[in-house]
Amino acid sequence: MSHSPGNASQTTLEPVSHTYGEKLALPQVTLRATLVGLVIGSIVLVSNFQFGLQTGWVSMMSLPAALLGFTIFKLSPYSEDFTDVENVYVQSVAVAVGTGPLCYGLIGIVPAIEKFLTAEESGLGDKFSFSLFDLMVWSLGLGLFGVFFAVPLRKQVIIKEKLPFPSGSATATLISVMHGTEIYDDEQEAKAIKKHENALLNKTSMSQDMENYLANDETEQEEDSPVKQNSQEPSVYSKNIHSLLITFSVSATYTLVSYFVPVLKNLPIFGTNLSNKYKWNFQPSPAYIGQGIIMGLPTVSYMLFGAILGWGILAPLAKSKNWAPGAIDDWIHGGQGWILWISLSVMISDSLVSFLIVTFKSIRSGIKIMKDLNTQRHYTEATSQTLELQQSLLNEDSDRNSNEDPSNSTYSGQRAKTAETSSISPLSRAEIQKDYLVSNTITFSGIILSSILCLISIRIVFGSIVPYYAAVVAIVLALFFSVLGVRALGETDLNPVSGIGKLSQLIFAVVIPANHPSKILINLVAGGVAEAGAQQAGDLMQDLKTGHLIGASPKAQFIAQIIGTLYSVFLSSIMYKVYNAVYTIPGDLFRIPTAVIWIDCSRLVTGQGLPPMAFEFSMIFGAIFGFIALLKNTIPSSSRFHKYLVYLPSGIAVGIGIYNTPNFTLARFVGGVIAYWWINFGNKTAGNNRIAMIIFSSGLVLGEGLLSVVTMLLTSLGVKHF
Repeated sequence: MSHSPGNASQTTLEPVSHTYGEKLALPQVTLRATLVGLVIGSIVLVSNFQFGLQTGWVSMMSLPAALLGFTIFKLSPYSEDFTDVENVYVQSVAVAVGTGPLCYGLIGIVPAIEKFLTAEESGLGDKFSFSLFDLMVWSLGLGLFGVFFAVPLRKQVIIKEKLPFPSGSATATLISVMHGTEIYDDEQEAKAIKKHENALLNKTSMSQDMENYLANDETEQEEDSPVKQNSQEPSVYSKNIHSLLITFSVSATYTLVSYFVPVLKNLPIFGTNLSNKYKWNFQPSPAYIGQGIIMGLPTVSYMLFGAILGWGILAPLAKSKNWAPGAIDDWIHGGQGWILWISLSVMISDSLVSFLIVTFKSIRSGIKIMKDLNTQRHYTEATSQTLELQQSLLNEDSDRNSNEDPSNSTYSGQRAKTAETSSISPLSRAEIQKDYLVSNTITFSGIILSSILCLISIRIVFGSIVPYYAAVVAIVLALFFSVLGVRALGETDLNPVSGIGKLSQLIFAVVIPANHPSKILINLVAGGVAEAGAQQAGDLMQDLKTGHLIGASPKAQFIAQIIGTLYSVFLSSIMYKVYNAVYTIPGDLFRIPTAVIWIDCSRLVTGQGLPPMAFEFSMIFGAIFGFIALLKNTIPSSSRFHKYLVYLPSGIAVGIGIYNTPNFTLARFVGGVIAYWWINFGNKTAGNNRIAMIIFSSGLVLGEGLLSVVTMLLTSLGVKHF
């Protein structure tokens, strides 16, 4: 990046073309990038705490983190030398910090143990409570092994299988547009492979082939040059920033106003009777609408179906039949507690069927890769020979032209272009220099040490209640589940950590003896370990996909994840204590539904009784949605029936719609409708329509999340509502 003494205060980013190898060597792990990443990550963390305790929903926020990082540096004196790979590092740090509340179980496992686990179920004769030290030790034990688990998977899922990782790819696209640089996509690799193979097959006319190769490649570079992309950068960037600021302001204003006027959080648009008796209200939360935009219309439609099924049909039915005689929002004796078991059955059934199918496909894919290994080895050898032949020809040309005019622009340009093309060839990208990779020694040492740290942290926090063998089994399962979580995230953009946690609970119902006094507590701890591993591994792999497309150093991103995790361990623990000190949890504002799901799932799998008729209805709906999951995961895209699968509801989404009150779902459904209109009828000529939509929705989510700090302060000071 050019930098002259006379323009140090310039605030525009000038495009510079770097080869893939050159980008790896650019400064990435810098103090300034680390500090900015930690600040952005703190904002995301607060937002995720706010909505995680309310709804159980959190987001990686990689797109807005990348945009905020770019904006901060664009407005600073350091804008000139802020590169796209350093931008990748910033968002990697921010994501590692922001996802802490989910990874450490602070919106699910921990409140389930503290708030709902009885003295008898703990095995202590008293309720279990976490001190701040306990929370930090617990979070540290869960926060690292998933990162190390992910490192060995990079070459398989990103380099060989080239899984799409949609969010990671979208983040890379946004960063490349803002910086006016290129994405090294798989299509470019395919073109390079074809050209190398053709040159190898026609050795007798290699010189002519080389000239054609260089001429064609130069034309392609001109058509797709960074400078041309950068010509659009100011308008695209300005529109994204303008959109983010407007939506952030709208969301922040609503959050502040709704604090003083609480009725805005529950509008009885369906009438007072449905509002009072059946909790059918509308909460016009911009953040909920933004989350609905991100989720998309199909998912929020399934959630709305679940809300109608649970709160419009089943809960009133249970009350009328006296199966759940209490108030409808009573978790113990009311309709909400009764339909919760149906929600669990639907989600567990969907998760199990999907999990088994993904496992089968992964094993089949692994067998196929082993069969293709010999073919791939021959291909690598052929590619290496091609590069050697190209270099040999260049050396011959150099000898022949040693006495020619050194200013010969055609010759010099061809040689430079060939060197650049070779540096971004498929072989060099798949085999990055060891200096920019995490070594095998660090990887496997890290896996062992972080696993030991997890065992120690569990022993420190829970003492002898959780036996060593249970903790070891939990870590081994977490390793296996991390692989499946990464693959699912890479293929579908969804990390099934909720299903993974519930599956681990089912397994531990068999591992732990039925007469163990702390079986429910152990069940929860095991689920938390499995969920943490899959969450962390998925986060890092999503970031590694972004870095792979941009040209960032995998080692730098690994360092970003470690730094962000260690910082998040302390901040997440402190924020959890702050929320519990300021608010009544659980309460009307923070219902912690994920914690309710965790504790009731533990009780279900360990054999506790259910309310009247809950078992029968749970089995029926579990079977229905298990069959639906089977269809959705086995009918191939080539089938003429595949297009109709969107009309079959997802069990996870329906289950969420059942266990959350309708106001949680209705605003998200509005967001889904907006997303559908945006994608199908919006202005598709203004850059990447999907990225613009996600930036718009991210502003809505971040505005309410960040202003929650202000409302928390107002609550702690006892400021009255109107």
